[in-house]
Amino acid sequence: MSKIGAESQVIMHFSIKLADGSVADSTQNTGKPAKLVMGDGSLTENFEKCLFGLSEGESSSFSLEPEDAFGQPNPDNIHHVNKTQFGGDIPLEEGTIVAFAGPGGQDIPGVITEIIGDSVTVDFNHPLAGQRVVFEVEIISVE
Repeated sequence: MSKIGAESQVIMHFSIKLADGSVADSTQNTGKPAKLVMGDGSLTENFEKCLFGLSEGESSSFSLEPEDAFGQPNPDNIHHVNKTQFGGDIPLEEGTIVAFAGPGGQDIPGVITEIIGDSVTVDFNHPLAGQRVVFEVEIISVE
């Protein structure tokens, strides 16, 4: 039975839970396991470290501090944007997720956290930044 190593191809189910037990993300919801090659960037290095040495059929659970999961919120990732920068089809309401083109052309999602006059505050921190999480995995196959 293969153990997960540096370039293993892994098929697994996973869940990311918050400290209160609520599920933030899970492949169980869709019934489709995740497929990845270790080191391909699908998971952060700290999440990958949890998988090393696990074998096909094995399940495990890891508690990760914010620094080891999605990091701490960074005040530099909170921006104040003029309302005119938004298209007319975007509802400008607190909690709305918006995407802006990043320097490399990729979309960078942010959450509108406040609207005062013509100023819209957008938080580009990961929604789970600052959160301790539990990473639960069930390894289906390792190649």
